[in-house]
Amino acid sequence: MAAKSKRMKYLAEQVDKAGSLNLSGAVDCLKGLEESLPNTIKPCRYDQTVQMAVRLGVDPRQADQIVRGSIVLPHGIGKTQTVLVFAQGDNAAAAEEAGADFVGAKDLADKVKDGWTGFDVAIATPDMMGLVGPLGRVLGPRGLMPSPRAGTVTTDVATTVKDYKAGKVEFRCDNAGNVHCVIGKISFSNDQLRDNASALLEFINQLRPTAAKGVYVRNVALSASKSPGIQVSV
Repeated sequence: MAAKSKRMKYLAEQVDKAGSLNLSGAVDCLKGLEESLPNTIKPCRYDQTVQMAVRLGVDPRQADQIVRGSIVLPHGIGKTQTVLVFAQGDNAAAAEEAGADFVGAKDLADKVKDGWTGFDVAIATPDMMGLVGPLGRVLGPRGLMPSPRAGTVTTDVATTVKDYKAGKVEFRCDNAGNVHCVIGKISFSNDQLRDNASALLEFINQLRPTAAKGVYVRNVALSASKSPGIQVSV
């Protein structure tokens, strides 16, 4: 196991001292970590991505307890996503007009089949799924496979492309029932991060499976790319 740097040791101590905080306090703490560093420790030099992790009281082995969804966060995620669309005819034209970075049919499918994944989101119209389906071996493990449940298999490609360009994010609980989702950048204001985090938590609560028993949201943590997780009281 790699040894922790001086920076991470110091930040971990600050987080331990803070303990469990409400959402507003956790955001304030996260935003203040870099500012708290002593002069002897170099701060992070890039705009870190902020992520929220939510541990849910579900059993992902049961199909009716898998929690997944997509949401356009109030303030986006601080990144312009590269969008690929499998479409043809009028749908292809609509996707291009909406700002899709790559639009095509068999030509794109062949490129992806060869291992190319230079995009963040893949969208497809229903008539393209016969072409896209065999690409599951490449797209599936990377979380890029278009899906009706995620809203990335659609006839309204223009709206879907615009949503993802505006900062729409997808999430799905892992095998342990944890949801990890980007909610912005450390350069966002405290209010922007709070708004995005609140919107995500509220949406996850709305997705509670009817089959889930007991406590649904068990733990929440907030972290940046180069920071330890801060416990959020729920």
